Amino acid sequence: MVTHSLSHVLGVTRSISGQAWHWRGGTMDLGQDSRALGTDIVAQLLMTRGVARDDVERHASPTMRAFLPDPSEFRDMDRAAERLASAIIAKERITVYGDYDVDGATSAALLIDLMRSLGVEADYYIPDRLLEGYGPSGEALVKLAEAGSSLIVTVDCGAMAHEALTMARDAGVDVIVVDHHKCSADLPPTAALVNPNRLDEGDLAAGHGHLAAVGVAFLLAIALVRTLRQRGYFEDRKEPDLMGLLDLVALGTVADVAALHGLNRAFVSQGLKVLARRGRIGMAALLDASRLKRAPVASDLGFALGPRINAGGRIGESTLGVRLLTTSDSEEARAIAEQLSALNEERRAIEAEVQEAAEAKIAGQHNMAVQVLSGTGWHPGVIGIVAGRIKEKTGKPAIVIAIDEAEGIGKGSGRSIGGVDLGAAIIAAREEGLLEAGGGHAMAAGLTVRAEKLPALTEFLDARLARAVDKARENSAMQLDLSLAPGGLTPELVAMLDQAGPYGVGWPAPRVAVGPVHIIKADIVGNGHLRIVAGGSDGRSFKAIAFRAADSELAQTLLHRSKGRRFYLAGRVKIDDWGDRPSAELHLEDAAFAGPDGGA
Repeated sequence: MVTHSLSHVLGVTRSISGQAWHWRGGTMDLGQDSRALGTDIVAQLLMTRGVARDDVERHASPTMRAFLPDPSEFRDMDRAAERLASAIIAKERITVYGDYDVDGATSAALLIDLMRSLGVEADYYIPDRLLEGYGPSGEALVKLAEAGSSLIVTVDCGAMAHEALTMARDAGVDVIVVDHHKCSADLPPTAALVNPNRLDEGDLAAGHGHLAAVGVAFLLAIALVRTLRQRGYFEDRKEPDLMGLLDLVALGTVADVAALHGLNRAFVSQGLKVLARRGRIGMAALLDASRLKRAPVASDLGFALGPRINAGGRIGESTLGVRLLTTSDSEEARAIAEQLSALNEERRAIEAEVQEAAEAKIAGQHNMAVQVLSGTGWHPGVIGIVAGRIKEKTGKPAIVIAIDEAEGIGKGSGRSIGGVDLGAAIIAAREEGLLEAGGGHAMAAGLTVRAEKLPALTEFLDARLARAVDKARENSAMQLDLSLAPGGLTPELVAMLDQAGPYGVGWPAPRVAVGPVHIIKADIVGNGHLRIVAGGSDGRSFKAIAFRAADSELAQTLLHRSKGRRFYLAGRVKIDDWGDRPSAELHLEDAAFAGPDGGA
């Protein structure tokens, strides 16, 4: 392994996609010898993701003990635990009010499962995305109170629901809010509001602002059990297995694209172990429906399990996710998992239609810092996914808005790029009177806007975020972790790189450069995927695939202009376990021409 400090990987200053290739940290050139890998490269991967040298050991094996804070450090946590403990002891009727996405479903399932183990069968309420929209509805809260609930716990929503929670208070029902979305300084009336993103939060809790709502719910679970223990509740009852809830925490954290650093890495790392045991009937059915035979990894949560849970809330029945994750009936679990898989396929078709229509509008927004794309007839259930695709395509924050022509109201969902806080901008737009409702966090946001205010909203976001977007895009060079010859692309390499995981948002999977290579074969497969076989001067060859890249400059170059040329290929290394012997393949993201001597 060769290490030095050149800024450009393999001398690439402009790739086929127009990017410079920069080292994420110090240069790591492995050549053909993946055996050079060891603890040094794991340490290097950790340090280039922000870990101090003296803290490498703790991050190399993230455990709950090493990262878990005292829940009491969070404002209102003890108040929430005391109120919930009193309701459990008095056998009050409790309802968990969740959101319709994966974070909301897993948060609700976690509290329902916990209370079931404490001898309480809590009710739940999940609003309909199309009919009710995001967040607690005052009318729904009042109806729950009239039906007998004396305590309602909202999860993944409620931090900005001032009107709804005022209605609940006036109806005489207590509400505990467990959320992670951006807050304003003026908090709604509640029995307790637990949110690491409260503006009045202390330093320790505020340092956990990257938690998903399910992570905050897990901290409440710890505080609740501790409070019940202090009250003698477990003198004749077994304490619940809190670690057994971590499969839910892992799924909600990854699916909600929460940053995987600090406590979230411990949640996901340990949660994957729980998930692999298949102890939760609904999770086991979901794994089967996703055709996952091996132990799941973090990317499976975001690309296989999460989309199926989300499909229920997007285009189906909003309660399906919670029902699946809390059922004790294996046949019911199998049926729901199959239904969610079918809905997910339907969602993909709807998404493709909306994406095509949205992309047709990009040209009219080319000078704007934020892509604000709207249309009538677009299904509100897929606009978040499409916003993510537009963001990836343009390299800018994107908001996709489905307009109800009859009412003149648009429901929008946005996705941001690193370094641009979209949630704060949406809250500012709401405070300026440009939105009917809106909120979110740095990387994702939701909003409701009157159609006639769309031009003013677009101008406001452009003015507010232009400087941040420009700065983020200036620093958008492709970051690579190591380079190697084709012979170094092995399953052993993948196993070693995995030791610095789990990977996800905020903790990027290692990106490698391989070459120089020549293209042996290139074609388009599946839904517009570029598939190639590349070979090196060392006589070794490997497979690579670039997803949804058929129309890109990368694909056109490798398909039609590769004869007699050599390339460096950049991407992430994965195990291809199709066939008798696992092999390493490259998930291709970029390529660059290599000179006759191997230089760029």
